[in-house]
Amino acid sequence: MNVEIWSDVMCPFCYIGKRRFEEALQQFPHKDKVEVEWKSFQLNPDLKTDLSVSHTQYLAQIKGWTEDYVHQMDQHVTQMAAEVGLTYNLSNAVVANSFKAHRFGHLAKQHGLGDAAEEALFKAYFTDSKNTDDDATLIELGVSIGLDAELVKQTLASDAFADKVRRDINEAQQLGIRGVPFFVMNDKYAVSGAQPAPVFTQTLEKAYEEWGQQRSAFEVVDGPVCGPDGNC
Repeated sequence: MNVEIWSDVMCPFCYIGKRRFEEALQQFPHKDKVEVEWKSFQLNPDLKTDLSVSHTQYLAQIKGWTEDYVHQMDQHVTQMAAEVGLTYNLSNAVVANSFKAHRFGHLAKQHGLGDAAEEALFKAYFTDSKNTDDDATLIELGVSIGLDAELVKQTLASDAFADKVRRDINEAQQLGIRGVPFFVMNDKYAVSGAQPAPVFTQTLEKAYEEWGQQRSAFEVVDGPVCGPDGNC
C-alpha cells in the first residue's frame, strides 16, 4: 500500500508530522506492506535565499507579525517538536529556497534513499541551522546517507529532477492541497497536518483494509490449473 507525503524542507510541522506518522507506522501490524513516497511542495517558491535575513525577520515580514510574536510561536512549535524527540533551533534557521533541496530529495529517492534524505534535510534545517540551498551542504548530506559525492555535485550543477519537483507541486495543486504535511494513503484517504499518532493509525487501518479488499476482489474465470499439491 502506497503512502504519499507532500512536504517542504522549511515546514516545522512536516518534521513533527514525520515523527508522529513513524510512530503510528511502527505500531502498524502490516507496516512491511506499506511503501512511503515523499513528494515536493514549496511553501514559498519565490523566496530568495538570503543569509542576511534571520528566520525571525523573515516570518515577521511575510506574516505581518511582530518579532515578539514570532518568538512566541517558535517556542510553541519547539515544544511540540521536543515532545516527539526533536530539537529545533528555529531562531538560527537559514532562510533558504527549498527547490534545490527538493531536487536533491528526488535524486535520493531514485536510489531508494528518499526517506533518509528527508530526515537529513529536516535535521540540517531545523536542528543544525544549515543552508539547505547550498551545494556543499547538500553534497555533505548526500554522502551521509550513502550517495556518491560526485553524483550529487553533478546533479546540483544541472537542472536534473526539476521537472519531477514541478510535477509533484502541480499534482498537489490538482488535489487541492493547500498546506503540508499532507499524507495520502491508498490514493483515497488523506491526513492533513501533524496529527497525533492515533489519527495516522486509524487512517492506515482503514486504508489497508480497503486496499486488501481491492487486491482480492478478482472476478475469476475458471479453467484447467495446477495446484501446489501437484494436482492438475
